Amino acid sequence: MALTKPRIIELLLITTVPVMFLAEQGVPDLTLVLLTCLGGYLSAGGANALNMYLDRDIDALMDRTSQRPLVTGMVGPRECLAFGITLAVVSTLLFGLTVNWLSAWLSLGALLFYVVVYTMILKRRTAQNIVWGGIAGCMPVLIGWSAVTNSLSWAPVVLFMVIFFWTPPHYWPLSMKVKDDYARVGVPMLPVIASNKVVARQIVIYSWVMVAVSLLLTPLGYTGWFYTAVALAAGGWWLWEAHALQNRARAEVTGAKLKEMRLFHWSITYVSVLFLAIAVDPFLR
Repeated sequence: MALTKPRIIELLLITTVPVMFLAEQGVPDLTLVLLTCLGGYLSAGGANALNMYLDRDIDALMDRTSQRPLVTGMVGPRECLAFGITLAVVSTLLFGLTVNWLSAWLSLGALLFYVVVYTMILKRRTAQNIVWGGIAGCMPVLIGWSAVTNSLSWAPVVLFMVIFFWTPPHYWPLSMKVKDDYARVGVPMLPVIASNKVVARQIVIYSWVMVAVSLLLTPLGYTGWFYTAVALAAGGWWLWEAHALQNRARAEVTGAKLKEMRLFHWSITYVSVLFLAIAVDPFLR
């Protein structure tokens, strides 16, 4: 269980299931929902296990990851590698044989992107690692839609872009908190190579784009008044928190008074509330 990083997968499933309700414009087949969640968990779990295998050297040097199974010796590297590959194969076959092959290839693509593009190529080389690497975390909205319709449309593309612009301002506050960890192992997360002022400004920019994109679903005809109201309210609160963080950074506040984790915790609430509104909206139109 620890190798699969269940707390991260929880967020992925939060963005998968509501999109299935939107695609169905009601309650989707519950067996299909279960199979999609199971396939998604196995796929993301395999990706996370392979990530731990590849990052075991730096995980041992970071306080935040010092208790992971490969670091403590609870699991050996070969066991972790075999486990990750097995989950990748099983999840792809499960999707293809019980859901549809479009969802299977999207799931496999997300896994390979996270493992190869993010972990192996971007993470240790560029401060844009989490921006482009975050594409893997955007894929569940496409998978949720394709699981129901066996196709794609503009709705999941819009939600893909919401998660794309959500990921950096979600992760950068955490990176600000643990930037010493990343600096110690030479991972150039943005807060490691840039000042808090620069990071906070980037967070505000991404936040405004994210909120604007989240409002596109209604004019495109996919959602109604309920989703719009929730998106405006939740987005407004997000922007308030993002600008508050920027103001503290501009005032050169440091340490606990910077309160960067306020935005990190709110970001999880935001995406949960937004996607809950996506699931509820079809019943109120």
